[in-house]
Amino acid sequence: MAKIYENAVPGLVIRQAQEEDCAAILELIWGIAKYEKLEHQVVATEESLRESIFVRRRADVLLAEYEGKTVGYALYFYNFSTFIGRENLYLEDIFVLPEMRGKGIGKALLTCVAGIAVEQGCSRMDWVCLDWNTPSQKFYQSMGAQPHPEWLLFRAEGDALEKLAETK
Repeated sequence: MAKIYENAVPGLVIRQAQEEDCAAILELIWGIAKYEKLEHQVVATEESLRESIFVRRRADVLLAEYEGKTVGYALYFYNFSTFIGRENLYLEDIFVLPEMRGKGIGKALLTCVAGIAVEQGCSRMDWVCLDWNTPSQKFYQSMGAQPHPEWLLFRAEGDALEKLAETK
C-alpha cells in the first residue's frame, strides 16, 4: 500500500502513486500542460510513465485526492550537489486542478514534498516556475521559497541534444 501523508485539509488524502495510477498521472500532466499553454510538448504516454516511474524508478509521484477524486499531483526526483556533497530533491511538477485551488491542496502537496526532502536528508529542494506565472510565484514566496537570481536554466533537447552527444 502507498504511504499516505497526513495533512490538515479535511477530505484530502495525499499518497504515493502506484502503477495503476498512470492514467490519472497522465491526465494531470495534460492539465498542467494546458494551464502552462504547453500542450504541444506533451508526448508522455501511460506506458512511458509506467516505465520511467515504476519500472526504472526515475521519479516519484504524490497524488492528491479530495473527497475520493484525484485533483492534483507532485512529481519529483533526486539530483546531487557536488559542493554540498549530498542529494537534493528536484520538484518537476506540482499541479492542482484549477477548480480545486484555494482549498490548501497545493500547500499540502508542497509541504509533503518538502517533508520527504527533509526525511531523505536532502540539502535543498529546487524547482522552476514560468516567468509569467505570478500566481504560482506568489504562492511559493508565501511558503518561504525565493527565486534564485544567479542561475539560468539551460536545456538541450531534440536535435540539439543529439548534436551535443555527437560532439567530440
